[in-house]
Amino acid sequence: MRVLLTTYGSRGDTEPMAALAVALRALGAEAVVCAPPDQEFIDLLDRAGVPFAPAFMGVREWIAVAGKPPLDLPKRAVEMAFAQLGVIARAAEGCDLIVGTGLMPSCAASQAVAEQRGVPYAQAIFCPLLLPSGHHAPFPYPGYPHPPELTDNRTLWDHNIGVMNALFGEAMNGVRAAVGLRPVDNARDHVFTNHPLLASDPVLWPWAPTDLCDPVQTGAWILPDDRPLPGGLEAFLQAGPPPVYVGFGSMGMAASQDAARAGVAAARIHGRRVVLARGWADFALPDEGDDCFAVGDVNQQALFPRVVAAVHHGGAGTTVAAARAATPQIIVPQVVDQPYWAARVAERGIGVAHDGPTPTVESLTAALATALTPTVRTRATEVAGTIRDDGATVAASWLLDRFSRTAN
Repeated sequence: MRVLLTTYGSRGDTEPMAALAVALRALGAEAVVCAPPDQEFIDLLDRAGVPFAPAFMGVREWIAVAGKPPLDLPKRAVEMAFAQLGVIARAAEGCDLIVGTGLMPSCAASQAVAEQRGVPYAQAIFCPLLLPSGHHAPFPYPGYPHPPELTDNRTLWDHNIGVMNALFGEAMNGVRAAVGLRPVDNARDHVFTNHPLLASDPVLWPWAPTDLCDPVQTGAWILPDDRPLPGGLEAFLQAGPPPVYVGFGSMGMAASQDAARAGVAAARIHGRRVVLARGWADFALPDEGDDCFAVGDVNQQALFPRVVAAVHHGGAGTTVAAARAATPQIIVPQVVDQPYWAARVAERGIGVAHDGPTPTVESLTAALATALTPTVRTRATEVAGTIRDDGATVAASWLLDRFSRTAN
């Protein structure tokens, strides 16, 4: 069986698909990943030994183009959907199944290609928040705030259908028409399908049953990483006590350098050294002090067990990586699901949810005072033992069991 895995988004969208590709291969299937051609994603897929099909442009390049004013999300959605349509159609040659995730216009193109070719389509979601449920409200898209008179979760999800149609309906029905398919009147539910794969950890955020959606929660899709830490970082770690990790991944952050300086200053107030991850914000060390070390792309699976706390943005991947390592977390959430991951970490007692997206020396100093307590460390150790690491294998098995008969 040959499976095409498509995604368009940040590393948090690409790395789990690489993990799924590796799991599918271990079970005897072929898998290719169609992802943005940013060099870090190319390198990631190459390390995993996963065949790569490049998306229409790099995601950083797309952000630079699409973010220019005036911001017209429906127009940009149409542009992305049509650009991805041709790419995905070529990558799907000979495939028996397509699995999509990432930004909605790319998923719409993936689903249209699958339907036009008569092959099954499965949708992957990395956070329960994004799926309809009576237990939580949808997150509001920019320019589409929740009407103040609507407070019931079910009513808000009904309203969300109209919002998603306004944002993505033209893109979805445009690509569907381009491949000879009929239009749909509910873009969200058509792409998400009746049984999406929920690739998130059930300990950190269990799915509560609801009649609005019936996902298959597999656990997070974790790509094993056996890369050694860079020599300079290894020497830094061995030269003193465990440091605090500060990094915000793919987040640009409006006040990025201020955030880096605040993280370093707060750690120093607590007498701690710092490993600063440059990330997409291109953080720089505030000075040449020998108590700080800056790194680029790094193996979090090897690094996190050796730090005393992790200050980060609350992406699903980083959150589960820190949880697996029993590393107390301070989440400074920026967008979409990140405030909810922050709340979950705080509720589980394994870290601190920062109040708002802009950290200061004072706010991070206070957060570290909590995160560095023995109580949080003990709780983080307890929870780490319950985090599953076989989510990608569970998902691969489910996909092959469900769809291999269709392909034969």
